[in-house]
Amino acid sequence: QMLRYRPFISKARNIFLRSLSTESIILNTRNIGISAHIDSGKTTLTERILFYTGRINEIHDVRGKDGVGAKMDSMDLEREKGITIQSAATYCKWGPNHINIIDTPGHVDFTIEVERALRVLDGAILVICGVSGVQSQTLTVDRQMKRYSVSRIAFINKLDRTGSNPMKALEGLRKELRLGAALMQLPIGLENDFRGIIDIITREATSFLGEKGTELLKFPIPEEYVEQTEDLRKELIERLAEIDEEIGELFINEEEPTIEQIKAAVRRQTIARKFVPVFLGSAYKNKGVQLLLDGVNDYLPSPPEVQNKALDLNKDEAEVQLQCDSNLPLVALAFKLEESRFGQLTYIRVYQGTLRKGTYATNTKTGKKTRIPRLVRMHANEMVDVDSVGAGDVVAVFGVECSSMDTFTDGSVNYSLVSMFVPKPVMSLAVRPKDSQQAANFSKAIGKFTREDPTLKVSIDPKTNQTIISGMGELHLEIYIERMKREYGVECITGNPSVNYKETITSRSNFNYLHKKQSGGSGQYARVIGYIEPLEDELIQKGIDFEFENLVIGTNIPPEFIPSCEKGARAACEKGVLAGYSLSGVRVAITDGNAHAVDSNDLSFQLAMQYGIRQGVKGGKPQILEPLMSLEIDAPSEFQGVIIGGLNKRSGLIMSSDLNDDASQIKIEADVPLAEMFGYSTDLRSSTQGKGEFSMEYKQHQPVAKDTQETLIKLYTSKLAADEE
Repeated sequence: QMLRYRPFISKARNIFLRSLSTESIILNTRNIGISAHIDSGKTTLTERILFYTGRINEIHDVRGKDGVGAKMDSMDLEREKGITIQSAATYCKWGPNHINIIDTPGHVDFTIEVERALRVLDGAILVICGVSGVQSQTLTVDRQMKRYSVSRIAFINKLDRTGSNPMKALEGLRKELRLGAALMQLPIGLENDFRGIIDIITREATSFLGEKGTELLKFPIPEEYVEQTEDLRKELIERLAEIDEEIGELFINEEEPTIEQIKAAVRRQTIARKFVPVFLGSAYKNKGVQLLLDGVNDYLPSPPEVQNKALDLNKDEAEVQLQCDSNLPLVALAFKLEESRFGQLTYIRVYQGTLRKGTYATNTKTGKKTRIPRLVRMHANEMVDVDSVGAGDVVAVFGVECSSMDTFTDGSVNYSLVSMFVPKPVMSLAVRPKDSQQAANFSKAIGKFTREDPTLKVSIDPKTNQTIISGMGELHLEIYIERMKREYGVECITGNPSVNYKETITSRSNFNYLHKKQSGGSGQYARVIGYIEPLEDELIQKGIDFEFENLVIGTNIPPEFIPSCEKGARAACEKGVLAGYSLSGVRVAITDGNAHAVDSNDLSFQLAMQYGIRQGVKGGKPQILEPLMSLEIDAPSEFQGVIIGGLNKRSGLIMSSDLNDDASQIKIEADVPLAEMFGYSTDLRSSTQGKGEFSMEYKQHQPVAKDTQETLIKLYTSKLAADEE
């Protein structure tokens, strides 16, 4: 039986996409990502998928040897280097299904924006190199997929290469990633002899004919592969019987399940994330891609099969289950921003309701209503206009000013898809462009990055006039310096990284301060009486750093000066009394005071509060706080002693250490002060022969050691003395 897949792009296809009923496509939609270790063939695979589904007419090499380059690598730098730097989005149709594909970079940036963006995917293709097997970045990608509950199928690529071994890659999936994986296919030959693929479930073989593999020839399994096929089929059924009730029952009764029953069980358990079907092929040699697309249709979930929750901001962020129904109120998430020649392009995933061109949507973070002027489906850097998109779909919008991870609704509900709490930055870096002529591009890049990532903050040092960028750690800031160079051509000179310490008080302290100044004419007069106390832990955990309470009875302080008092209190908290770090975790209450009919004014009360709070803080047993990081290390168990010894030297506190099932790998969790973490990645690599990797995230601020506090105070006082000279 000969099947032909002729690629074409036509106006009819675009007209069809515009008129597609939002209701009919929900069940036939797949939102998938293609992820893997760098250089495993992700972009090459996407190029073949676009070709076989008729989205492009020609196949081009990733590195652009023919002067064109892969479709999804639309940046010049990507085509020169042969790597994917940004995520690109496209769509295609295979059989009855509409597939939205996001081709992601192999270098995963550990920022809040990228990690949260993974939530817009319902399923993923995990690409494994047939030669190298499971690699370090594969482990990272797998951890992220598990964290965001993404169902996946695996594709073992590059089986035409010398040294390819699908069984080694399968073993890696099972042992290193601890996935319930089983082969759906068996290769006919390997390396230069790779000729085709056997479907284990249907017991038929396929070869890919023609220059571009567009002709699929189905034929009976060659005799020398029959026994191996049956063994693998038996293994597949046994693995399914362990996790699937229906297949388990048939297995106990020694009944042979039908093809439909096996496929249904694989789908159920893939969506439940208990099973990973493994497909084989060589994207570069045009073999196996069409069968992988069949697997996407057969086994990856449609949007209604994935549970998505929102937070109801009217009910103290209570969780709400979203329904994938186009007739319900709109709830959508802006998950990626991109600067295009037409302005800001915003990628949006619709979770509930319908997004229509020309209507208004409300940004729940800002409360602003925004008109949706234009909706487009993206095909790398090309686009097709659409009038509306329903629940479960991905679309791009022009002319909407927002930040990454903003939630949009139709105004009838006040939901957020992410918590409004954003952790405070823990590390800062002074940065400036190497060439002063690049200042405009530098400002443009900083503006774009801060809109993309809510954890990246930018400020100007008033003394040195330097630009200071603050973020969640060393790697986080390094990534943005590199992106500035790659995306905007701005090379930067950076200063030494500094840790964002804070100051607080440990006990309640009263203040009573009179500010009086007479210099001829109207002077300044204000008295403030009150107290300052530490905030409760529950409020600090919610991200509240400061509270102001007005407890004044009567008009000893005229009501119009109360805002001045609060303004002065906030200004006082910008600089602590010990080492000049910001004061946090405090409540300021004003109980009484005094005013003068002529000399009291806004500035008088601001200054009185600033001096009064300084007076109060000194009596409140102040202390310096430092950021504490939660550290997770994965390494071979033979290096356990070396790793724990290294953490102890860095004042780390070991929280847990767990061995995997065969005791070959160990996972160590520890809390370590950020100030002790500089250069840790180099130390870990050298002490584990490059086999260890770690991830780190901010946990909380905690009091510094007594000797560290004394050192920081000395540094601050000597700096003040030097500035005065």
